[in-house]
Amino acid sequence: MAIPRIAAAADPAPIVFDGDVPLDGPEHFFAPFEVPEGIEEIEVRHDDQSETNILDFGLNDPDGYRGWGGGTDEPAIVGRLAASRAYVRGAIRAGTWKVVVGKAKVVASPARYHLEIVLRTTATLPEQKQRTPYAPPPPRPGRRYYAGDFHVHSLESTDAIPSLDEIATYAESRKLDFVEISDHNTVTQFEFFADAQARHPNLLFVPGIEYTTYHGHANAIGATRWVDHKLGQPGVTIDGAAEAIRAQGALFSINHPVLDLGDACIGCAWKLDVDPRHVSAIEIETGGLKQSGFIFIEKALAFWDERCAKGQHIAAIGGSDSHRAGETNGPTSSPIAEPTTMVLAEALSTEAILEGIRNGRTVVKLQSPADPMIELTSSVAPSGDTVRARSTILSAKITGTAGKNATVYFVKNGEAEAEVPVTSDPFVHEARVAVPDAGESRWRVEVRVDGQRSTITSHLFMQRDPNGPDPLAPPPSSSSGDGHGDGGCHAGKVASSAAWAWTLAAGAIVFFTRRRRIR
Repeated sequence: MAIPRIAAAADPAPIVFDGDVPLDGPEHFFAPFEVPEGIEEIEVRHDDQSETNILDFGLNDPDGYRGWGGGTDEPAIVGRLAASRAYVRGAIRAGTWKVVVGKAKVVASPARYHLEIVLRTTATLPEQKQRTPYAPPPPRPGRRYYAGDFHVHSLESTDAIPSLDEIATYAESRKLDFVEISDHNTVTQFEFFADAQARHPNLLFVPGIEYTTYHGHANAIGATRWVDHKLGQPGVTIDGAAEAIRAQGALFSINHPVLDLGDACIGCAWKLDVDPRHVSAIEIETGGLKQSGFIFIEKALAFWDERCAKGQHIAAIGGSDSHRAGETNGPTSSPIAEPTTMVLAEALSTEAILEGIRNGRTVVKLQSPADPMIELTSSVAPSGDTVRARSTILSAKITGTAGKNATVYFVKNGEAEAEVPVTSDPFVHEARVAVPDAGESRWRVEVRVDGQRSTITSHLFMQRDPNGPDPLAPPPSSSSGDGHGDGGCHAGKVASSAAWAWTLAAGAIVFFTRRRRIR
C-alpha cells in the first residue's frame, strides 16, 4: 500500500508515507505505524496531493477509533490531556496505530497521498480541562411542544466553525428549546456539553452523530458512542450501524434523503438499503424552505410517503444542517432554526424528546419558528402513533396564522383532501374517519401560506379494532347517518373528549461547504 521511510534524524523519528491510493478494494484503507513507549503526543499531517481528488482522514489507536477529521487540511494532534478538534484525547498506548484514509472522490490518476507522523515525548497542546465525560442534565418536567433543530454542526465537525456557546446564543435568540449537535462521525462534541450547558441552562444540547457515508447520511439522534461508518470493511454494514445506534437507546433517522448534487455534496442522497424496522424518522426538510428546501420538499415527502405506505411508522423531522450557527454561507444556506421541529414531550430532556419522536408527535415548520402551528388530536386516544378503533374524529387546531393567507387540509395515505381557508386564529379543522377493515390508513395535516407549504405534521395511523370505539356510529334510536361521508372534512369546534394531542413542526436546513465540496 505505502512504504514508510524514516525522515529526519530525530528521536523519536518522524515517519513519512508517500503512497498510491488503491483504486480497488473498500472505500477506506489504512496506513499503519508503530508507536513506542514514552510518547505523549502524536501529530498526523496529511495531504491528498490533488486539486481534483478528495481524501478523508482519521486515526485509530490499537483499540480502534481515535478521531475523524474528514476532508480537512488541518493536522490531527492527539495527546493524553488534549487533542485537536474531532479527535479523542487520552493515553498514548504503545503499539500499532493506523491513519484511516477514505476515498471520498478519486477521479484523477495517479492518485497519491502524503503523510507525516510526528511522535513527541512532550505534549505541545495545553490541557483541555473543559472536556468532561458526557452526562445528561436533569430533565425539566412539563408536557408541551418543544421547539428545536435536529441537524446542527459545531466546530467538532471540521467543516464547521461555531462553538457550542455561539450555537446556544443564536438558538436562544430564535426561542428554541433544544438543538441536536450532530457532528460528522465523531463523539468528541459531547465532552464540551457540560461546560457550555452551564452557561445556557435554558437550552438543551441533544447528543447526536451525523453518520456520514459515501452513499447516504443518517442521524443518530441521542447517540453518545461512536459507530463505525467505514462501510465495506469487515463486519461493517448499514444494518449493523443502525443496530448499534438503536442499542444505545438512540434513534436512526435519514438525513436529506433526496439531496442528490453529485460531487457537490458527496454521499448526501440516500442510496443505502437499510432494514426499514431500524428507521424512526426522516428529515423531510433540510434547510429553510426559501433558501433551498423548496427544491427538494416534494421529493422528500414522496420518499417519506413511499416508506409509510409500506407500513413503516416514521416520524417527520427537519434540520438546518447549519455549520455556521447564525451566519449563512450564500443564498442556499440556512441558520439554526430554519426549519424548526416541534416535539410534544413530557419534559425537556433527551429521553423525552426521543420518546416524542418514537410516538410520532412531531410537527415541522418548514421555514422558521414563526410558521403556523398545528396540533392534531384524535377523539380516540392513540397508543403511540396509532389509533385502534372503528372510527374516530381527527381535529387539527391551527394557530399563528393571524394576518396570513393560510389554508389547511388533511392528507390521507399521501393524497391531499380538500383545502379549507383558515378564517380565524385559532382555527379548527376536522376529519371524520372510518377505520379500514384491513390494513391501516394514515393521516397528517398540512398548512399552506400564500399557496406554499408551511407546516406539516407526522402521521396518525388508523388500525381497525372491531370492538373499539366508534364515535361516528348513529345513536341506537337513529336510523340515519350523521350527514358526513367517511373521511369527510369540515371546519368547526370538536366536542370535549378524552382526546390526545400531538404536533409536528417544520424547519430549515443549510447547505454547507467543505473544502471543494459540500458535506
